[in-house]
Amino acid sequence: MAAQNNAPLPDGLEIAGYRIVKKIASGGFSIVYLAYDAEGGAVAIKEYLPSSLALRQPGELAPAIAKANLPVFRIGLKCFFEEGRALARISHPNVVRVLNFFRANETVYMVMAYESGHSLQEHIQAQRARGGKLGEAFIRRIFLQVLKGLREVHASKLLHLDLKPANIYLRTDGTPMLLDFGAARQTVNNDLPMLTPMYTPGFAPPELYVKTEQLGPWTDVYSIGAAMFACMVGSPPQPADQRRKEDKMAGHFAKLDGMYTPELVALVRRALEIDPLARPQSLFEMQKVLQTPLAAPVEPGALEKLGGQFRGLLGRFGRKKGEAQTTLQS
Repeated sequence: MAAQNNAPLPDGLEIAGYRIVKKIASGGFSIVYLAYDAEGGAVAIKEYLPSSLALRQPGELAPAIAKANLPVFRIGLKCFFEEGRALARISHPNVVRVLNFFRANETVYMVMAYESGHSLQEHIQAQRARGGKLGEAFIRRIFLQVLKGLREVHASKLLHLDLKPANIYLRTDGTPMLLDFGAARQTVNNDLPMLTPMYTPGFAPPELYVKTEQLGPWTDVYSIGAAMFACMVGSPPQPADQRRKEDKMAGHFAKLDGMYTPELVALVRRALEIDPLARPQSLFEMQKVLQTPLAAPVEPGALEKLGGQFRGLLGRFGRKKGEAQTTLQS
């Protein structure tokens, strides 16, 4: 069934003690709303509504689901609910906070803390519009925190599976937060028929394109590498399915030489390996590289200049030593 446009819930609707203010985002898997709770606090509410399985017309609250789509819709509903429960147990400054989840309108809703800020994707676009690029210190600081949050997610037996700059949210104080686990699947539920994960070309690893390939922490490692690459270049890497036919990434990495430290470029290159076994095997391994203090940049030709000064000093020292010996002998 082809994806279709679902009508959002109407502004002002009261649902489970929350008042919908407006739709703030939508994708193929869900719709996100800004809402107010009973105390007047702002929250974000995510509604499970896969557009390929369900259709909601304007003025309706419950979606229409074809009988043939019901089994897969219900599996997705169960995954979404379980994911909400798992995320609600995570309390980490770099992971979106899930406050509540409830059933209504024949689907499930996840209530999250709402915080003002903007996505890393918007930050990259703004930087590009000014003709600049993101600095290495910024990239290291942001992704060090992203990795800390992601480690907590993996410890809860969850994978993100849709990591990209649009799903990394920068609060007004500059700290990042992992958003939109709509594609997340619990790795423990292997008995469930696999739902096809939604992925974003360029940020999705090759194993997401093949239903039979095993997914794991290494899957998110690739996407982290792709998000870091996007920060450095301003656009996503070549899509993984194309890379399997003709890999053009070597030329892109060559252009980064001199713009960023060899250590950072090497880390991103390794994270973006087609073979999962060639990638960093843990998030901690990536953290260690990012934690390494940046050496002060050396200007081109500075080493040669220092060498010349050193040789000059040696020459002067040699002359003075010779003069001293002559004085002593006379």
